[in-house]
Amino acid sequence: MATEAQVETCATGQANVSLKKPELLAPAGNLEKLQFAVRYGADAVYIGGQQYGLRAKAGNFSFEDMAKGVDFASRYGAKVYVAANIIAHNEDLQGVKDYFKKLHDIGIDACIVADPALIELGRDAAPDLEMHISTQASITNWKAVQFWAQEGIPRVVLAREVSLEEIREIKRNVDIEIEAFIHGAMCISYSGRCVLSNHMTARDANRGGCAQSCRWPYELYGDKRISVDHDPFTMSSKDLSMVEHLPLLIDAGVDSLKIEGRMKSIHYIATVCNVYRQIIDSYCEDPQNFRLKEEWVDEIWKAAQRSLTTAFYFGDPTEQDQLFGKPEKIPKYDFAALVLDYDPDTQVATLQQRNNFGVGDEVEFFGPNFVRFKQTVKEMWDEENEPLERAPHPMMTVKMKVDQPVHPYDMMRKRK
Repeated sequence: MATEAQVETCATGQANVSLKKPELLAPAGNLEKLQFAVRYGADAVYIGGQQYGLRAKAGNFSFEDMAKGVDFASRYGAKVYVAANIIAHNEDLQGVKDYFKKLHDIGIDACIVADPALIELGRDAAPDLEMHISTQASITNWKAVQFWAQEGIPRVVLAREVSLEEIREIKRNVDIEIEAFIHGAMCISYSGRCVLSNHMTARDANRGGCAQSCRWPYELYGDKRISVDHDPFTMSSKDLSMVEHLPLLIDAGVDSLKIEGRMKSIHYIATVCNVYRQIIDSYCEDPQNFRLKEEWVDEIWKAAQRSLTTAFYFGDPTEQDQLFGKPEKIPKYDFAALVLDYDPDTQVATLQQRNNFGVGDEVEFFGPNFVRFKQTVKEMWDEENEPLERAPHPMMTVKMKVDQPVHPYDMMRKRK
């Protein structure tokens, strides 16, 4: 993770011009994911509470876990934001003031909101609690950004439908922090304006219940089924990835680079944070000589769940940015084990099993600062030092000979 001194400025490669190094903002669906996001490079994390958020099926945070998360993040110099970005109905307003007051008392750095009612109630309850405007507000132009700036809002999260040139224009016209998505799932509709889930399942996407109906397989019918020569199709987008173009967003003045995925795995969060941390730091250290490393791109694909696209950043998406036909074959990796300890004298690591692995498997260890190596599992023992051939039981403790030193909270992955 970047130190405070490193975060201050980022040269652009232009004479006498510098920018603030952007914040790397990561998702955290529960306390463990928060801790891994911070350890693997996030400057800030966004979480959901048990009310008013749009990820009802994420682990989400009790007030007690929020307090633990704030305490942990503060030790690393990281911030914690809470998403309270539902589109509220009348019955949702009861208890809002108490909720925001509690967030303030816990030490949450900011709330991400979309509904003006929640902004007003939150400000009444906790005037010092910072408010950020959510992507659910679908902000796509500088006048809308200016409106919120005049309302005293310090940051807006842009809609995922804006282009890179539109971001540049916004920054030219309005002095406000801009947050933009750089990685993760894309909504097929303008963010916050989809009612497909409501219609198909009676689950309100704008109140935390999205059933992701756009990702279901569909066939075409008229008076009868229309014969087609391909598999059932989705109405779904490829996932966003700006891994190959991040310097353009930094130069455009984006203040916070946001990763999507509060419901994604620990392996996903650690991998993606690790890559973008390396790119941000490497570019800002020496922008004129920056070169994108192929290993960064390869690493991103190890966490990918779908094909990747740059979405709207370089123009309107085409059919090439949609998931039509048979899906692209993407290598899939399991988070196999977490490193608990390492004995340099014996070169034996103590691991906590997260997915089945055993002798003969090829595995890869990786940790913060992009330290990685591959090896074949040669020898394993249980807690009683009895030989093991496989580690089939979740969370079991395993000892294993490793080829290189490892550290607590390093991870071991295995290709499926």
